[in-house]
Amino acid sequence: MTVLIAGAGIAGLTLGLTLHQIGVPFRIYESARELKPLGVGINIQPNAVRELFDLGLEPHLDMIAVRTRSYGFYTKTGLEIWSEPRGTWAGYNWPQYSVHRGALQMCLHDELMRRAGVDCIVTGHRTTGFEMQNGGARLFFDGPEGDGFADGSLVVAADGIHSALRAQMYPSEGAPIWGGAILWRGTTRARPFLDAGAMILAGHDRQRMVAYPISTADPNTGLATINWIAELRVDPAQGWRKEDWNRRANLDDFLPEFAGWKFDWLDVPALIKGAEAVFEYPMVDRDPLDQWSFGPVTLMGDAAHPTYPVGSNGASQAIIDAREIGAAIRKFGCTPAALEAYEQTVRPRTTRVGLANRGSGPDAILQMVEDRCGGTFDAIENVVPHAELAEHSAKYKALAGFGVAELNAQSSILGRT
Repeated sequence: MTVLIAGAGIAGLTLGLTLHQIGVPFRIYESARELKPLGVGINIQPNAVRELFDLGLEPHLDMIAVRTRSYGFYTKTGLEIWSEPRGTWAGYNWPQYSVHRGALQMCLHDELMRRAGVDCIVTGHRTTGFEMQNGGARLFFDGPEGDGFADGSLVVAADGIHSALRAQMYPSEGAPIWGGAILWRGTTRARPFLDAGAMILAGHDRQRMVAYPISTADPNTGLATINWIAELRVDPAQGWRKEDWNRRANLDDFLPEFAGWKFDWLDVPALIKGAEAVFEYPMVDRDPLDQWSFGPVTLMGDAAHPTYPVGSNGASQAIIDAREIGAAIRKFGCTPAALEAYEQTVRPRTTRVGLANRGSGPDAILQMVEDRCGGTFDAIENVVPHAELAEHSAKYKALAGFGVAELNAQSSILGRT
């Protein structure tokens, strides 16, 4: 009855915690010999926070994350286009969190080890494929002692955008799709801007800046850790280098493009230059699939639906995936029927979100304003009516499954089964 999970990222660890919560045996196989807190900042939306609270993680989240207060769009000159409250300030029953990806991963890891025991995660085992068998599935991996395998009732691929299991399902799919945008990511100790929990996006489709705090301000210095992402769109014909969380960047590759971005409320060049390290990461996704589940084997998280980092939806959806798999297993047992139920619940929505994030996500209003006025105006109402901005924001929330009224009317996913 054991569920075998490939990958100990946010998706796989949340699934492990979920299976432990409902009393289902599992084991996670992770390629890294030791988990380290890699990456930079991410956001966890209220629909996913609800699920983490249901796992008893609220005190842990408040120790490692910031409750996001607001979310705003600004022109390349720093003029406000649209700003709205977030989390409990927007009326949700749960907050939105801004957090270092690695800090969240290690929090999930440490709590899972505490609850389920140190043997629940097997490190240094890179999954390489699967085989369906009568009554279950076999997961193959390359471990310290060479090739090996494990047998279980179900296999769940949580091994990311380069999933070996997805590649076996779709051998002709090829590499992730790059549309020409490059992201430079970093964190800088600086004073918070606007308010203590503001998340901002400034610019337009060809050039933008995202920034938000992922720590509270030090009471002595007033400085917080600010996560930032600088994005430029280039000619895709230039090619791209394989994405890697550990690729150090050269500031000369992008800083000159942001030299004039000094707003009354944020000095973008200073924020960039203040980073201890900057990482380069091409923005990629994959085309949506028509099928994730094949008998006792399925995909989740970035292995199932990698998408552009638009709308703060990636990590949140990975958490939702884990909870939906748990709910389906509790209803149907460790059977292919459970994986089919999970897929039918989740895949249609993630397909819509992934396609929307390619150009009609919440940040589409940045280019809309750039096209209409070049990013300068006396009053935004003369460029885009307030009602149009509000409608655009509400439409994406509904699409992604975190409209305020809709979400507040629901209990946790496992609480509904």
